[in-house]
Formats: sequence, structure tokens, C-alpha cells
Amino acid sequence: MTLAPATHEPLPAELLDAVAAESDQPVSPDFAPLVDALIQRFGESLDAVVLYGSCLHSAISLDEGIVDLYVVVDDYRKAYPKRHLAVLNAWLPPNVFYLEVPHQEKTLRAKYAVISTADFEAGAHRWFHSYIWARFAQPSRLLFARNDSVRQQLYAAMAHSVLTFLRTGVAALEAGSYTVEQLWTRCLLLTYAAELRAEKAGRANHLANANLTAFTGLTTAASPLLRNVLEQQADGCYRCLTDPATQKQALWRWRVRRWQGRVLSILRLAKATLTFANSVDYAAWKIERHTGVRVEVTPLLRRHPILWGLKVASRLIRRGVLR
Repeated sequence: MTLAPATHEPLPAELLDAVAAESDQPVSPDFAPLVDALIQRFGESLDAVVLYGSCLHSAISLDEGIVDLYVVVDDYRKAYPKRHLAVLNAWLPPNVFYLEVPHQEKTLRAKYAVISTADFEAGAHRWFHSYIWARFAQPSRLLFARNDSVRQQLYAAMAHSVLTFLRTGVAALEAGSYTVEQLWTRCLLLTYAAELRAEKAGRANHLANANLTAFTGLTTAASPLLRNVLEQQADGCYRCLTDPATQKQALWRWRVRRWQGRVLSILRLAKATLTFANSVDYAAWKIERHTGVRVEVTPLLRRHPILWGLKVASRLIRRGVLR
């Protein structure tokens, strides 16, 4: 299922510049060994490495946490020595893997998702589900790009993510005036509900507040292509122009995304058991880290991570731990 094309207007130069400014901000040199390992692993198929997620707005050092990376490749068949991994990646992108790299008497750890440049662009602009455009509407860092052409492709995809995120999320809000923080918080909550996510209730507001300067600049730069849904006001707020009929239709689409997202999340988790070493332990760790709820990793869960994991997931959904 794909989104209908929203506009044929070119991307505003201000939005591309805002995305580039965020993507090109300096990062810790400790990320370099992870990038080098991925360059060695994927070779000529590697187009880019993108950093996103909690490492951008967390005080946790790299040797204490797990870095979230996206590995963007030009072709799945070139990226893998084993054909079944290419087939799985093309069937339901991304594939997710785990990486450990020794560095200066410590171990750097990363979870990285592999996706083709074409799928990354489609996910940012045309996918009905929010999996890609919700993540990359938010600030990220481009750690490596094969060349300037790839770099510009990714900037454009991230700019489309911002537009899709705001256009799709704002349409579901009530008409009225919103601060940038309120806009992004409400839209983030919609995307969280469209996946099985172990997030605390205040996570969306925390992210909106932590990235407020970036979100303010991105919203302002995107506003020329959002004139039908948002009106910028003199006080820095935005007036949502949604009418009841439009909001009702948008909310129906988000209900569809929510059910679609649950199915896709389960399929991706099942697929991760084939590609991600210690995926069960990682999932349990992440749930406890985000919610404080401990999931016991039993021998039965290790032997049958898909079937038994569904039972654990359904229990957590009923308890409100997963949304």
C-alpha cells in the first residue's frame, strides 16, 4: 500500500539545506570504527551509513549502549554472499543485524538495518506505513556517503520524510493553533501507535523538546508545501486547517496503519530471529530500558522465539507495555 502523490512541486531549497545542516553535524570519532567495519563488510554495495535514534540525544557513552544505524546499499544481491538474505531484504525491508567492534580496550555495539537506496527513497515518500518517514523526519547524521550524488539523494529522501510526516500527521489533528513542540509530539504519538513500540508515555514529548530547534527549522522550511494543512502565524505557532471530514478520513488511515504496523512489526521481529544474533535478549533489554518492565528470557523463548514471542508480545500489549 502506498501514499497517493501529495504534490509535484520541487522540494524547497530551504528544506534541503535544513536537512543537510542536521545530517552534517559533527559526531564522536568513536563512530568511525563502526563505519569502517561496515565498509569492509558491504564493500562496493555500500551507498551510505546513517546514524539515528537515541545516541543523538542521550548521554549514554558508546561503550555502554547500542548504536542505531541504517546501512543503505545499492543492490541487495551485491550486499550479501547468501541469496536468502537478499530475498528477505527485498521482501520486507530492512534486514536487521548486530555488530560488535573492539576499540581502545572497549567494545562498540551497533544494531544496523540494511535497506536499498531505492527502498529508502520509496519509504520516505510513497510508503503508506510510517516506518521510514517517521524515523527520518527526525534528525539523523550521515556518517558515510559513497559520493555526492548519493548524499543528495538521501537529503531529498529525508526532506520528503519531513513533508510526509507533517502532512500525514497534521491532517489527523483538530483545527486550531499549535506550537511546534505540540505539533511534533502529536504526530510522533500517531507514528508510535502504528508500531509495536516499548516507549514510555512521555517519550514523544521528550523527543519534541530535545529536538525543538531542529523541528522548528524543519517545520518552517517545509511550510511552503504544507499550505493546505498548516498556516504559519506571527507568534511562531501554526494553525491547523483541518476540517472535520478531512480529519475523520485521516484518522481512519491511521487506524489502518496501526493494524498494518502490528502485522509488519511481528513479521520483522520474526525475520530478525534469522539475521540478528541474540535478538531475544536485545528485545528484552530494550523493553526493560524503555519501560522498566523486565521480560524473562526463558529456554522456551530461546528455542521458539517466534511462536513464544507472540505470546509474550500479546501479554505486553494487554498490559499496555507495548502500544
